[in-house]
Amino acid sequence: MPRPVDIAIINGYVLPMGGGPEIANGVVTISNDVISAVGPADQVDIRGAKKVIDASRCAVMPGFANSHTHIASNMLLRGLLEDVHLFEWLQTMWQLKKNFDFETLYWANMCGLVEMVKSGITSFNEHFDAYRVTPQIEALKEVPLRATLGYGFADRGLYASITDYSWKTLNNFGELVSAHHNTRNGLLHIALSPHAPYSCGEEMYRLTREVADAYKVTIHTHLAEGMQEMRYMQETYGTTPVRWLAEMGFLGPDVTAAHCSQLDQTDVNLFAEHGVKIAHCPVCNAKLGSGTMPMRMVREAGVTVGLATDGPASQNTQDLFEEMKFCGLIHKDKTGDVEFMKTRELLELATCEGAKAMHRPETGRLAAGMAADVIVVDLDREHALPVYDVAAALVYSTRADDVRHSIVNGRVLMEDRVVAGVDEQEVRARFRELAHDLKKRSLG
Repeated sequence: MPRPVDIAIINGYVLPMGGGPEIANGVVTISNDVISAVGPADQVDIRGAKKVIDASRCAVMPGFANSHTHIASNMLLRGLLEDVHLFEWLQTMWQLKKNFDFETLYWANMCGLVEMVKSGITSFNEHFDAYRVTPQIEALKEVPLRATLGYGFADRGLYASITDYSWKTLNNFGELVSAHHNTRNGLLHIALSPHAPYSCGEEMYRLTREVADAYKVTIHTHLAEGMQEMRYMQETYGTTPVRWLAEMGFLGPDVTAAHCSQLDQTDVNLFAEHGVKIAHCPVCNAKLGSGTMPMRMVREAGVTVGLATDGPASQNTQDLFEEMKFCGLIHKDKTGDVEFMKTRELLELATCEGAKAMHRPETGRLAAGMAADVIVVDLDREHALPVYDVAAALVYSTRADDVRHSIVNGRVLMEDRVVAGVDEQEVRARFRELAHDLKKRSLG
């Protein structure tokens, strides 16, 4: 017997992603927390639907999967330091991070979660850079996105001050798994996030691998991000960061490697051999002069790649429309091939492939049985018309504020640009006040 329909989205141009055929006049139905049907209007029964959303002149698609970000800390660092190199930027940022407190982080997280909902991001992979995770866990009660929260670890360099915290958390990670992993009806996962090869030693990476294997949780680390990291690894270990991790047995299909803008063919082959996924952040990598990931080489090797925004301190927005567009542009330019990275491929990177890259395969596609993470994007906007091709409009013309509705796990989190149950004005006011106070306390 068919399950009762809770939500029916009708009259939209449906892009199922994951290779599914587009439907010009399509319907998506949701029963409880899963998609129950996707198909042409004359083939999907919506009788008895408790809620009907009219998606006329809109695209209906999976919510974006942001496979690498730092909203927990980076919301407080947005626009603070521009036009500088990566390591100079990191050093200044640390001055604020040392003064983080629960209340400031909570409202920063609330603002970041609201921003993501309003830009069509329904799932995200958080790397905490070793800061307090609890404020985001609390904020997610108010704005329940699908989230994987990576507890950050480090023991050297700029991050040496969190060494004790890192070892204590790693050694007691089972308690965190029991308390949080795969909770809230499956929305919340936790992960292990060693910061980077220049900030974590071999012993820490080895223990991370042991803990991941023991508790079956994923790993999320920065890797091969820029030339300074490459020089450090060459001078210290005589090899590349990727080969260093491979030699100690760290790499595996449960690893998401963020950035990867400095890969050679051997590194890429190791990724393919071990099933490592990449979170590609083209905007922030260009902004910080970190290089451009060799996309053609990576794709030819069969490595899974998802798009990601990185944090607002380096990318400035949580906008995967912007990321898709720039990804297409930068790789066409770098390869000299205007046929490389077509519009539908870019959409896949932001949805289905992004979900795979952050190890959340239950989302990223519109198909019966998949998690009901759906967005409705308004195409009837001056900057998008006349819309000869929906995929082209989504990648190169539409913007984050064109998202009209966001649904996560079958729950409408945003309807007609209003986030349910959240006083957006209060969120902005509290965040603005606390952020400026933090800056004054930290930098004068």
